[in-house]
Amino acid sequence: MKTVRNVAAGAAVTAALVGGGMYLAMAAPDGAATSTTQSGSQQKGSHQANGTTEQLLTGDTAARVEAAATAANPGATVVRVETDAEGAAYEAHIRKADGTTATVKLDAAFNVTGTETGKQR
Repeated sequence: MKTVRNVAAGAAVTAALVGGGMYLAMAAPDGAATSTTQSGSQQKGSHQANGTTEQLLTGDTAARVEAAATAANPGATVVRVETDAEGAAYEAHIRKADGTTATVKLDAAFNVTGTETGKQR
């Protein structure tokens, strides 16, 4: 009897999770930019330097920065992408395949101009 109750409870939790995920997916407007790279505690941005405040990137710009950063660093995971307050147009904070962190700097044409290792804010 206890096994039947456990199975029923597990099924109810699974159904709730699936239903909640579907609700959230339907709540996003058509064409809305979604990204797993800027979720929850990973949202930082707002770093200031040289009188400039960095802004988190979204949409096509974010996708292009992510693509360039991962092309230059195969196997890396993008943590977040944002404008750069220290000279580059954009930057991507990544975790490389070996687990180390780096910041990939890009120009306005989405070309990688440099990589700073071990620097993660």
